[in-house]
Amino acid sequence: MHVARTFMKIVCFFRRPRVFDTTLVIVLSVPVLLGMTSVIVQGETRATLTAGLHVAGSLCLLMRRGRPILTAGLVAALDVVGITTQLLSFTSLPSGIAYYSLGRYTTGRPTLITSATVFVVYAIDTELFLAAAGGWLWSLFAVSVPVGIGQLVRLRTELNERSRQEAADAAVRAERRRIARELHDVVAHHITVINTLVGGARATLPPGHDVTKNTLESAEQTARQAMSEMRRLLDVLRVDGNEGPDAATGVSAERLPVLIKEARSSGLPASLMVTGEPVELPAAVDHAVYRIVQEALTNSRKHAVSARASVRLAYEPAAVEVEVIDDGLAKEAGTPGFGLGGMAERVALCGGRLSTGPRPEGGFRVHARIPLERS
Repeated sequence: MHVARTFMKIVCFFRRPRVFDTTLVIVLSVPVLLGMTSVIVQGETRATLTAGLHVAGSLCLLMRRGRPILTAGLVAALDVVGITTQLLSFTSLPSGIAYYSLGRYTTGRPTLITSATVFVVYAIDTELFLAAAGGWLWSLFAVSVPVGIGQLVRLRTELNERSRQEAADAAVRAERRRIARELHDVVAHHITVINTLVGGARATLPPGHDVTKNTLESAEQTARQAMSEMRRLLDVLRVDGNEGPDAATGVSAERLPVLIKEARSSGLPASLMVTGEPVELPAAVDHAVYRIVQEALTNSRKHAVSARASVRLAYEPAAVEVEVIDDGLAKEAGTPGFGLGGMAERVALCGGRLSTGPRPEGGFRVHARIPLERS
């Protein structure tokens, strides 16, 4: 497991754009520079100039992501110089990578205009200075193929990103429906209690308090009407979602030990630490704490490699704090779990603050602080 974690760290390091491009330039340039040293000693000037053009084209690739059009123009100019002076028989390897980057990181008319311009320049140069017939056809192949591959990769990446965004939006909408159902359950419970208390007070009034009795009857009827309207709305919300009427059953901070046990049984080493004096939490806060821990542990299982998770629940006099930390390595950079949006919705409805993100020492952290109302 330690070897796998080390390997994943190395892979993640080299997947950084700047590191990858620098490594690419080094891989392309160092062998040529070593060969150029030997030919300089032998006095082969033409081979030295050819190697110099190759190294110069490789250095241009350092800006292939940020300025792909400029990069394509520079390597094309170097190739034209090489073909014109007979130092190159055709385009170099750095130019193929530059044209791929042109298709990968630009869109629409700039890609078309730059590709066509480079093709025309190559075609003219090869027809004038190369003895081989069909130079325009090779020029078309050298430009269109890498640009086309870059365009395909870009389109595929955009489609995947769009699919991820749609899935994230759908997850947030589903979480909002679930929050609405749970909040309606909570409010319905309190309205029922109020209705019962009002009815009991009205029944125990002594004779002669007609005004008070009428007021209590009006309050009781209003509570019953509110209950009826909430039930109708709740039925619509439950039909829209995929969960049954008992979706919120067992959703509370008291069930966190069971949730930790379930995480362990599914292969995620997890621990729970509770600090402070446990108190009875408001239903909405109680549900939010459970859902935050549940979603964070789910994300650790789905999006991290070799992760260990620790959950901390802290009861304070005026707030409750929940923190979930894992030390795993992200499987894909920049693709956190879609449930983070749902967490933010829950914490915002409870008037709290949520912070999420990768930790400097590795892993991911979810931290929420939710205030508790005191009468």
